[in-house]
Amino acid sequence: MRKYAAELVGTLLLVYFAVGVATLSFGFGLAGRSVAAGVVATALAFGLVLLVLVYAIGPISGCHVNPAVTLGVLLARRMNPVEAVGYWAAQFAGGILGALLLWATFTGSPVYRRSVTGLGADGWGAASLIRIDVGGAFLAEVVLTALFVFAVLAMTSEAAIPSVSGVAIGLALTTVHLIGIPITGTSVNPARSLGPALVVGGTALEQVWLFIVAPLAGAVVAAAAHAFLQPPLKETPLPPPDDAAPESSAAR
Repeated sequence: MRKYAAELVGTLLLVYFAVGVATLSFGFGLAGRSVAAGVVATALAFGLVLLVLVYAIGPISGCHVNPAVTLGVLLARRMNPVEAVGYWAAQFAGGILGALLLWATFTGSPVYRRSVTGLGADGWGAASLIRIDVGGAFLAEVVLTALFVFAVLAMTSEAAIPSVSGVAIGLALTTVHLIGIPITGTSVNPARSLGPALVVGGTALEQVWLFIVAPLAGAVVAAAAHAFLQPPLKETPLPPPDDAAPESSAAR
């Protein structure tokens, strides 16, 4: 239960802080007329929050805080299906609770309007900064998630250096957000997308299916690539059998 609790709290915090920065930058317009400033601020928020969470709850649950990551870990045979289902339930619950907590915070502002300000929801078409169509949005989410999940699998393998894994994973999430925010808002995490969509409703809720399906498809691609590219584990040589030991000088 400690693992599931860590995943719930971790996903809640990721949504609250990182989606909160996205809403402040684009919904409230605190980035001004500079879209680039909002993109960089939001990308850094996601990456830095995940970096902190990796070191804070990584020793407890592995810090997936993302159903796509959990699917990748499952396909890499690092966890069993029952445990994965528990992780998914905790992550989606955390994403919804984080969105509700964030919405409750913003409702204290007299300038907040849910239908106008939003809650950092993902989308395509009119909901996209570059008006990407559904096909382009799906492809982008698959590619971005594949890169991110591949980085997580690589940095948590036996060949990785544990002390720097949090930095690499956080930078990977920052990187995919730098390109993904203008395209779709960047999901790569179904729990992060579902929570805000449920709160905002409307177009965000109608389009959220893509931000659940595409990241999961990207996780499958990442797991397959990792299985193909990962270096073989070094085998520990067995000690020689007793009868192969050299004869003692007394026997000679």
